[in-house]
Amino acid sequence: MNTGVCSGDIMILAGNSHPTLAQLIADRLGVRLGACVVYQKTDKETMVEIQESVRSRTVYILQTGSKDVNNSIMELLVMAYACKTSSARNIIGVIPYLPYSKQSKMRKRGCIVSKLLAKMMCKAGLTHIITMDLHQKEIQGFFDCPVDNLRASPFLLNYIREQIPDYRNAVIVAKDPASCKRATSYAERLRLGIAVIHGEAKTPDDEDDVDADDGRTSPPPEPPARHQGRLHSSVSMSGEVDPSRIMTAGVTGVPMQAAKEKPPISVVGDVGGRIAIMVDDMIDDVRSFVAAAEMLKERGAYKIYVLATHGLLSADAPRLIEESAIDEVVVTNTVPHDVQKIHCHKIKTVDVSILLAEAIRRLHNKESLSYLFRNITTED
Repeated sequence: MNTGVCSGDIMILAGNSHPTLAQLIADRLGVRLGACVVYQKTDKETMVEIQESVRSRTVYILQTGSKDVNNSIMELLVMAYACKTSSARNIIGVIPYLPYSKQSKMRKRGCIVSKLLAKMMCKAGLTHIITMDLHQKEIQGFFDCPVDNLRASPFLLNYIREQIPDYRNAVIVAKDPASCKRATSYAERLRLGIAVIHGEAKTPDDEDDVDADDGRTSPPPEPPARHQGRLHSSVSMSGEVDPSRIMTAGVTGVPMQAAKEKPPISVVGDVGGRIAIMVDDMIDDVRSFVAAAEMLKERGAYKIYVLATHGLLSADAPRLIEESAIDEVVVTNTVPHDVQKIHCHKIKTVDVSILLAEAIRRLHNKESLSYLFRNITTED
């Protein structure tokens, strides 16, 4: 693949979130990283010093989500605004893992944080976004600028074909029903079967705030007896109510729905004597993956793999993986995880820098990015 670009009016800047990936991309493009210093003052304020002229140039800022997520975001915003105020022609954010992408839906009295982040990025000066495997693809609609959501599935599929012996005896596993579409997409291209893990243990997030005395648990007052069960009445031309057209709901107030109860965990599909390959877009808190692996082991799977694009692997994830029934965890290098790999030999990394570099090259040369999405479904 030809990834050479003319470095005349292109500049690649990198924050502190993932310098290794930034250098890999720059090397594949045949350009050097721009001179830029990003640091924190003694009072933790973010400082950015761009040591080259960016006037009328196209600037690519490489920054990804990391453990220090809020500082990574602030670095990106300050770098973009510094380029904007220095008269850069285009400012393109290359964000392999977009932070806060899980907070893309309204929950209780919270807010849609990913939309807030999108507004901040556009306001800071970003004119285009290149990212990879958004947690929810609808997040692209939050941005007031174009968003190219690349897919890592071709790299993970290639890993399965080349690095998993006897992968023809494997079954693709969806960790939960929400992952069925992704698992089906993988299974169809590998021509394998699929299994679904259904049910899970109840978590503290599922419990209602029953102690809150703000009216959320108080039922509405019951209507008078003559109005109970009446939804509406039809009045004739003479002003009299037609009893035959009165509809009843069969309840005396606002209907109360039964609380959702999660069924006990079970496996739908045959995994006995097979290789089980769980696929997801990210792996952060690994407890659900560990519980799923134990269930698969009990059902007869003799080897268990976990494949995901973003390997956040927070908290004590390396230890839990090391002690679990999981044989191998495969993630891409969209997020730095070198420390986690030191503590867990089961973690493997797939390099996707060539995909990001090719996206930058095509965008810079005003070429179509359709080739990068060839034979890739929307379910990935």
